[in-house]
Amino acid sequence: MTPDGTVRYWAAAKEAAGTAEEPYRATTLAGALEQVRSRHDGRPALARVLGYCSFLVDGRPVGGRDHASVRLAPGGTIEVLPPFAGG
Repeated sequence: MTPDGTVRYWAAAKEAAGTAEEPYRATTLAGALEQVRSRHDGRPALARVLGYCSFLVDGRPVGGRDHASVRLAPGGTIEVLPPFAGG
């Protein structure tokens, strides 16, 4: 069975997606992000924002890992975090 979970958008990603969160059904982070891009193909700003965001999967930073290698667990959460200003 393919895991399902929630994608949560923050700041500019939330604005670009037009929603604070939405479901995914994928086994990897790359698969979930492909679903996001397909679902929002009429929102090119979201595709741009995703290109410079950081991601947390179940509270753990993804960092520079290949998104195809990041496995998703059932009921998990992907946090989409644009760079934040301030200190």
